[in-house]
Amino acid sequence: MSKAIVLYLHVHQPYRVKHYTVYDTGSNHNYFDSEFDSNTSNERILKKVAEKSYIPTNKTLLDLIQKYPEFKINLSMTGTVIEQMQKWSPESLASFQELVSTGRVEILAETYHHSLAFFYSRPEFEMQVDMHRRKIEEVFGQTPRVFRNTELAYNNELAVWANNAGFKGILAEGWDPILDWRSPNYVYRPVNTDNIRLLLKNYKLSDDIAFRFGNSDWIEYPLTADKFSHWVSEDPNGTNFNLFMDYETFGEHQWHESGILGFLEHLPKEWLANDNHTFMTVSEAIDTFESQDSIDVPNTVTWADTERDLSAWLGNALQGTSITGLYAMENDILSSNDLSLIDDWRRLQTSDHFYYMCTKWFNDGDIHAYFSPYESPYEAYLNYMNAFRDLRFRLAEKGFAV
Repeated sequence: MSKAIVLYLHVHQPYRVKHYTVYDTGSNHNYFDSEFDSNTSNERILKKVAEKSYIPTNKTLLDLIQKYPEFKINLSMTGTVIEQMQKWSPESLASFQELVSTGRVEILAETYHHSLAFFYSRPEFEMQVDMHRRKIEEVFGQTPRVFRNTELAYNNELAVWANNAGFKGILAEGWDPILDWRSPNYVYRPVNTDNIRLLLKNYKLSDDIAFRFGNSDWIEYPLTADKFSHWVSEDPNGTNFNLFMDYETFGEHQWHESGILGFLEHLPKEWLANDNHTFMTVSEAIDTFESQDSIDVPNTVTWADTERDLSAWLGNALQGTSITGLYAMENDILSSNDLSLIDDWRRLQTSDHFYYMCTKWFNDGDIHAYFSPYESPYEAYLNYMNAFRDLRFRLAEKGFAV
């Protein structure tokens, strides 16, 4: 029986809120760009990640595509990271365009601003999905056919929406409670849908690469391409092995010194040594393999933290207050017809802002702290809310009661 690795990489950088104080409110409307604070300098961070991850990894991927006709990958890229590449690292954007031009890279749809809008405003959510589609068509000449929601946030309602919107597929976390006895390594159908298919992340195999690869205390360390290929090959259950992870795994989260690019470079050779093995895009997996069963997900599942729910972004009062207040401004913000105001409001929707406010401890807390540019969740909240108050000030100046 043939087996396919479906490798999906997510590319994203937010517009981080700079050190923005109460004294800036009402006078300085620039929330995001700071040339003085290296922790929140979006230009500095984008250039650093481009140098460490995007450019060298794209070179490796292009070499693999040219060397192995069976090698294919899947990408999703937020509108915010594409904007930043256009401004600060056109060479990294060009390297992504060169990859896509090979015809062996599928780009997935998502929200332009990496937002949680689906759970707060369906019109805003749909607007951002459309904005993202138009951006992908403009920059890459490809129209996405498969949907990936922010942070793989998924439930039955989202699947029905994606089905009705004409998408052929949607991605989600292959979390044990929703799979029950089933394997994530098959194509499934979401309940209450007719046409769309569901691909579920194999989180154990994905996290071996994304999180455990460089951990010298891990019992399987070091992870080599032949060992990993053997694990997948020996699994009796499955047709499509869905490896979903952040693109920045390669070179940024797992540094070059860990050997992560060498692992990527050797994976196709080891996997394709078996004639029954291949790589597929998500659309190819959907077209090739029959749906095995329907999957029922009444409650939202994500790919973050041990709970795999929305608590990474909405689990405390800081997060709830800030995101609810932001979406409460929607009608006035859009009615203002002020493009700068609307753009800032949308940049403040990016889920990373609320992730930085998370107050969890232990392993989840360590991961949140690693990604945050702030000293604490409370500092993240204060900077964010000062920007939020300035949005309200700008609305008031235009005659809206706030």
